[in-house]
Amino acid sequence: MRLLGLKRYAATRMVTMFGVLMITLLITIALVGSNMDTILKQGIGFQVRTEITENPAIAESFSSVNEFESFIQSQIDQRIKILGLDEPWYSPQRIGLTMYKILLLDFGRATFLTSDAGSSDVKDIILEKLPRTILLFTTATIIISIMGIFLGALSSSKVGSLTDRVTSSFAIISSSFPVWWVGMLMIFLFAFTWQIFPARATPDIPSSDPGYIGALLYHMTLPLITIVMIGFGSWAYLVRNFMVGIMQEDFIMAKKTIGIKKNKIIYTHALKNAAPPIVTILALSLSGSLGGAIITEAVFDWPGMGRLYFEAITVMDLPVIIGSTYILTVFFLVSIFIADLLYGYFDPRIRSGTNSGS
Repeated sequence: MRLLGLKRYAATRMVTMFGVLMITLLITIALVGSNMDTILKQGIGFQVRTEITENPAIAESFSSVNEFESFIQSQIDQRIKILGLDEPWYSPQRIGLTMYKILLLDFGRATFLTSDAGSSDVKDIILEKLPRTILLFTTATIIISIMGIFLGALSSSKVGSLTDRVTSSFAIISSSFPVWWVGMLMIFLFAFTWQIFPARATPDIPSSDPGYIGALLYHMTLPLITIVMIGFGSWAYLVRNFMVGIMQEDFIMAKKTIGIKKNKIIYTHALKNAAPPIVTILALSLSGSLGGAIITEAVFDWPGMGRLYFEAITVMDLPVIIGSTYILTVFFLVSIFIADLLYGYFDPRIRSGTNSGS
């Protein structure tokens, strides 16, 4: 029965997440639709004119400028019709086709940006940048969660102690400063003053070089340290607050009475009961960090999705903006979905609403 309830709970969440994804796509298309059409039509016009003017035989076959311009316009109109751009962007056919292509990861070609290999296919650009963002922020989230859970659990067992006061104070101080400010300070200290790490997190060698992975990990060190330093204090404080209440529960007091070791009580029994909110925060922290990658990667010049998004917005490369928005939304929804499943698994009361009618 428990497995059946979890399956129903998962199915309900999947339907909800898919609906949110579709709404996000519709809003994105609505925001950029008219601008996208304008840019695409301008690109078609430029391409047609370039092809014709580079072929002297075609250009010299016209007796007048008006005839030449009329031919160019007819070619432009023909290509616009072939691509379906003669229909308004808000027509059901255009919106349906656009959403279908996006769901298949067919984002088209970038207007200005290219991958390191020179490809203008948006999917190639994203697949090149995405693993770097996942590498940086997943590594940081794992380190932050391990340190935060350990320190938070330790502080909860020593409320009012020096460890507890230092952890709480550091959490308040570290969360008070914006990421970009701390990032600039870390670059100034470690790159320019002490010259331990490079100022730019982008390796100077091409991605095809055998030593690229090692160079990437070395350049990742400074942004990784910065993200961990800012994040683990808040994590420890949250875990500490979750654990403080649990440490006062009757079953914990009973285990203390029968002589079970303090560390076993903290890291086995108490931490297990605090798992649902901790798991939820872990999943949301990972998805939230991917969303906040725009500022972090722009400051450190890390070659990931955040910097790609920033560059795409700067030059108004709409296909890249749409593709990046879709991918980041999918990652965010997947993180929430996993958090919901784990929460429902650890606490059956959460999914009881889906089973009340059975």
